[in-house]
Amino acid sequence: MDKKTYSYGETLFRAGHQTGMGRPLAVQVANLTKIYNSGTPNAVQVLHGVSMQAEVGEFIAIIGQSGSGKSTLLNILGALDTPTSGEVWIDGVEISTLTEDQLADLRGRKVGFVFQFHHLLEEFTCLENVLMPVAIQKGEPSAEDVAYARMLLERVGLETQLSKRPNQMSGGQQQRNAIVRALANRPKVVLADEPTGNLDSRSGQEVFTMMREIARETGVAFLMVTHDDRLAREADRILRIEDGYIQEVAH
Repeated sequence: MDKKTYSYGETLFRAGHQTGMGRPLAVQVANLTKIYNSGTPNAVQVLHGVSMQAEVGEFIAIIGQSGSGKSTLLNILGALDTPTSGEVWIDGVEISTLTEDQLADLRGRKVGFVFQFHHLLEEFTCLENVLMPVAIQKGEPSAEDVAYARMLLERVGLETQLSKRPNQMSGGQQQRNAIVRALANRPKVVLADEPTGNLDSRSGQEVFTMMREIARETGVAFLMVTHDDRLAREADRILRIEDGYIQEVAH
């Protein structure tokens, strides 16, 4: 895509629409490359001209072998890493144009993160962990923020765990707590890196089903890296990354 196309795309995104007949876009990536140690004899190209998009409410599974570039792609989408070339749009904003402060603000407001390990803060309760991103972003959660957090926790079956600390909950409950935390600031996209990888098959299925339902209900786009082909087949779409190249997989 050339600059004129991007400019036209930006106009559409800001109007809340996308090209084509689908839903509005939460994420768009065009011609993305990532080279580590660029310009040195040890240069390694991890991503090769990756282009993809995610509509609002869409649940996408990203699969591929270890080292294929999956986590690198998520880190770039989450503004935790920068591409060597190409463009990334999050909710209509091309992130390469942003300052460090603006990137931090975008991460806080537009992007939620879920990892294989829950990374909950052990000294805080279930509800307090959910409200932590809100407190970081706003300073003090409002009554509306607290009500929204409680509603989400009830939605995922944690209404009886609000005052529990992480070590008082099961692994599946901890991961559900972490997913609600990722949703607390009403992001446009949630990036999930092996979110079920540390759970048994039953808990993993429950967490996956919950994430997919929340994507549909809230309009949040979920991009989930997984090695579980069974779960991947239940996603709306599957993207495979192999040796830094991406393609859609029919299922």
